[in-house]
Amino acid sequence: MERGQAPAPPPWRGPWILCLLPALAGGQLLAAGEAAYEERAVTGVRGRAVELSCGSAAVSAPPAVVFWSFATPGGSGPPRVVAVGSGREAMVAASAGTLGRVTLRNGTLELRELRAAAQGRFLCQGLFPEQGRLRVGHAAVLLRVLVPVSKPFVRPTAAAAAEGAAVALMCTVREGTEPLSFSWQHREPQGGPSASPTGPGCAGAELHLTPANRSHAGWYACTVRNEVNNRTSEPVYLDIVYGPDEPAISVEPFSPEQGGFSAGEREEVVLSCLAPSNPPSRYVWLHNGSQVHTGQTYVIVAITRTQAGTYTCLAENTHLQTRTQATIILTVYYPPAGSPSCSAVATGNLWDVTLRCRWLGGFPPARLRWVGPGPPEEEEEEGVTGTSFSVATSIQPGVATRNGSSFSCLASHPALPQGAACGTTLWVPAGGPSCAAAATKGDEYVMLRCRWEGGTPLVTLRWHNSEGRALGDPSPSATVLVLSANNGLRGQEFICMATHPLQATSAECRLRLGKPGRPQVPAPQRGYTSLPPASPASCRAEAPGLEVARSEVAVLEGGEARLACRQHGGSADLGATAVWYDPKEQEVTSGLAKYQLERGEAWVNLTVRDAEWPGDGGTYRCTAANAVGTASLPVRLRIDRYPAPPNVTISKLRYTRARTEVRLEWRTQGAGNLTGFVVQRRQAKKPPRRAPSPWETAAGDIEPHSRDRRLGGLDPAVVYAFRVLAVNHRTAGHPSEVQTPAEPPFEAYPAVMGAAVAGMLVATTASLLALRCIAHRRDALPRLHDLLFRMAGPRAQEPISTLEDAGTATSRKDGAAPAPGDAAAAGTAAEPPLAPLDTTEDPPVNVTITVTATP
Repeated sequence: MERGQAPAPPPWRGPWILCLLPALAGGQLLAAGEAAYEERAVTGVRGRAVELSCGSAAVSAPPAVVFWSFATPGGSGPPRVVAVGSGREAMVAASAGTLGRVTLRNGTLELRELRAAAQGRFLCQGLFPEQGRLRVGHAAVLLRVLVPVSKPFVRPTAAAAAEGAAVALMCTVREGTEPLSFSWQHREPQGGPSASPTGPGCAGAELHLTPANRSHAGWYACTVRNEVNNRTSEPVYLDIVYGPDEPAISVEPFSPEQGGFSAGEREEVVLSCLAPSNPPSRYVWLHNGSQVHTGQTYVIVAITRTQAGTYTCLAENTHLQTRTQATIILTVYYPPAGSPSCSAVATGNLWDVTLRCRWLGGFPPARLRWVGPGPPEEEEEEGVTGTSFSVATSIQPGVATRNGSSFSCLASHPALPQGAACGTTLWVPAGGPSCAAAATKGDEYVMLRCRWEGGTPLVTLRWHNSEGRALGDPSPSATVLVLSANNGLRGQEFICMATHPLQATSAECRLRLGKPGRPQVPAPQRGYTSLPPASPASCRAEAPGLEVARSEVAVLEGGEARLACRQHGGSADLGATAVWYDPKEQEVTSGLAKYQLERGEAWVNLTVRDAEWPGDGGTYRCTAANAVGTASLPVRLRIDRYPAPPNVTISKLRYTRARTEVRLEWRTQGAGNLTGFVVQRRQAKKPPRRAPSPWETAAGDIEPHSRDRRLGGLDPAVVYAFRVLAVNHRTAGHPSEVQTPAEPPFEAYPAVMGAAVAGMLVATTASLLALRCIAHRRDALPRLHDLLFRMAGPRAQEPISTLEDAGTATSRKDGAAPAPGDAAAAGTAAEPPLAPLDTTEDPPVNVTITVTATP
């Protein structure tokens, strides 16, 4: 229908309604002047159902006749007919489908699946029966169709924005009856409850985040409401890119100090860096400006002093291309080497005792403090000196110090949680000084010796003559005074003065030179071979004496040999020191890996490690010397080898198919212990005019119970030779015979043999069938029959296979004359066995049997 043209009247409009009214009235009066008019508003929802009634609710009886029409709001044309009805009969206009599914029941117009086009003015005209007459009623229903809100969707201006930029999120719906209200929900990236954003720009269809910060990152959803319903959009993620912030460095174990952190040497240190950033920061660690690690955590398993210095954490945001950094100073503490050492020396004209404690090195220097004497729980109260670094000294008055007093030096260091300590005890040795005199060889000089060993500090000794004049220099523990031998010394008296700080008075021993006597030589102790010193004369000095435990030491190859040597006699008085010489006459010193020296005050032991045959065998010498003479004792070291293992023979040596490996088997011959086997190889063919290549070990450390080995890594183009040796610890047995590997077996041989045997069986079967056929068809093949069956001589008989052959054989056995056809056979049988055949008329028949073997 074109715009402005009146709609065509329905087919039931016109004279039909005029005819219907009298019938409906039934002769009743029509109160037209009492027509009532009512106007009301109704609200419906699109897609749902709504009912429009004609007349007021006070009228209970339905109209006898009802007529519904529809006019769009603001429309210029006449109303359109929707439906008309009378009682149970109703008719709906075809054009009413644009309003929804329209039904008319008892004067009430019901619209299902309501459409938006149904919004407008519905007019109702009806005849209502009332007290025997019909009353005309008019009603106007203003229908408002509400549209539900569709599902909204959120569209941000940017999926990711830098912190500080302006970001907006817009919430859009396709349809919905206004007014619409908008609300926003925000959920953090890690989850958690949703919250409504606050602040300006957080209400309405647009959410403005100006400026955006890291707290704005997360999921955003909007909810749209109207008077019909509310819908919530799918969440949209908004990413805020920021950082990195200034890094924060943490150190474990946590040991802060002024300007940085500290750690003990060999301690595990964990450096962690945290710089908030989105995307997460990339971390780089720098040590003194050089890169050492990439990652957030840098673990130094056992830190050393060289790893001290500055550590910088560099954090980088690869998206924004921004960087930040932080630096700390890490100090590594390490203690001095070894342990503190304590000593006590006599000072102050030998009347005082100076306690010295030394522990040099380390960073920072160790703190030392002398305490005592007293038990450990009283050391704090009885401190001797204050704290000092590396060296601590304390002077104690000798006479005021009790004999046996103990003093301790306590050392503390940041790298040593338990600290360290050393101590010393001041004591006076028992007894007193002892004096002796000896003459040098040739009686040229006289040596006066004074000894008083022990004590802390050591006793100071000094010689004086009878007039009290000091001779020589003071010496601790032992002193020797050498005088020229002359007649003026006889009868003179010499005094050895011994001074100790803990004693108020000095001790002395006196020596008067008289006629020389012969001192006794001490007998050697049991188990030692002694080399006595030179036979001393009266008042002669003694050369050092030596004793060895055994003059000959035997050890198995690979073991340890211990050579013991001890001094005796005058060597200790004259400061002699014993040394060892190896078989090459070279002095054995400490620090050599082959030898181990153990030294005491009057003894020295030599241990030969991992003895090798024959290099370590031979004669070792223990030598000691002093100003008087030299003594030396030999000790022979014999290195015995382990018994030879049994001989070995190779029982199998064969290449594998690829010739890159060989399978070797062997067996032993004879008795003997063994600890393993060794397989050697070399090229079997030597180049011309060249020496054969040396043997190289192909397999070592083979278990003693093994008797085979698979060896690989061979060059297929090279021919190798192998041999096997049995080993007993370090003793190798006689090598086996030299063999080269055999070629691998031909794996197709069994298949070929099987095929040949099968072919022979087939050929034999075929031959027997052919002979059987010829024997049965003697008449058809007479010459071939005679050729095959009469060459065996007169005694040969044909096989009886048929009744005919059986009858013929029976007749011949009974002596009957042969048949005419058998004359030739009889004549042939009568000939000598070696007579040649007559082949003039018929050529010989050749029978060929072919055997085909399939591999």
